[in-house]
Amino acid sequence: MSFEELRKNKPTIQWVENDEDNEFFNEENINATNQVLDSFINSLEKLGANPPEAEIMKIVKDVVIKFNELNEQHDYYIETMEREDLCEFIDTAVSIAGLETDDDITEEWREW
Repeated sequence: MSFEELRKNKPTIQWVENDEDNEFFNEENINATNQVLDSFINSLEKLGANPPEAEIMKIVKDVVIKFNELNEQHDYYIETMEREDLCEFIDTAVSIAGLETDDDITEEWREW
């Protein structure tokens, strides 16, 4: 998978499809989530080939903290399914960037 493919396969697409009654998601929290995910991908892409693990982890920390803030601002819309989707998305993105790990790299900062 490439960063471009990842951009086209954000978890928010499925979230909206599954939320037929717009009970949990709205344009505001979906757009905010997509902006954070796009910024995350862009930051990883800018690192270029074979970036240092510390640089990748700094970007992971930043995205997790942004989601902590978004989750609070939008009435805690990140629940179990969304958490798992976001963690998988982050894992895939860092793998594309060159970091292979089996650990939950978000846990240290994650409040969602």
